[in-house]
Amino acid sequence: MGSTGRGLAVIISAPAGTGKTTLVKMLLDEFPSALTQSVSCTTRPPRLGEVEGKHYIFLSETAFQQKIDQGDFLEHAQVFGYRYGTLKKAVERQCLRGKHVILVIDTQGALALKEKLEALFVFIEPPSMEVLAHRLTSRRTESKALIDKRLEWARYEIDQAIHYDYRIVNDELKIAYHVLKSIIIAEEHRVRHVN
Repeated sequence: MGSTGRGLAVIISAPAGTGKTTLVKMLLDEFPSALTQSVSCTTRPPRLGEVEGKHYIFLSETAFQQKIDQGDFLEHAQVFGYRYGTLKKAVERQCLRGKHVILVIDTQGALALKEKLEALFVFIEPPSMEVLAHRLTSRRTESKALIDKRLEWARYEIDQAIHYDYRIVNDELKIAYHVLKSIIIAEEHRVRHVN
């Protein structure tokens, strides 16, 4: 992986609890010189163990709005009461260096980018809503009310998967990972991407 002159933007969306974070970490661990992950900005407070600049760039509402006003974001959206955004210059800088940039973005943000950015769009989905509910509950990080909201939102997100280039069902992690890796490798060899 990493044979193109200019890196690809790889948009990955998935409902919470689907395993996207694990899949992305597996990619980054296997291909550290070819891939990097875009670090999103957010107005939500850090969760236990999250590191500023590694997991997210944590901003106040005011600072986030300033970035919107300055046109710094490729996309931004509000999800569960918090704002999230992808910094334009950071993505462009990495692509110019030849790295494939993974952007983990919810469906709102991804669909907003569809017309603005040449990118590979991959949707990861759970094997079923029952499995997703079990995964969210077993994390024990959110209230039942928030889990119910996430499940309702997940149904909407899964309906939006038809707008993506690829859909991967994360039923078995190793298989889902091999499919995701194969898609990125195939895309970098697509004629329009080869210099």
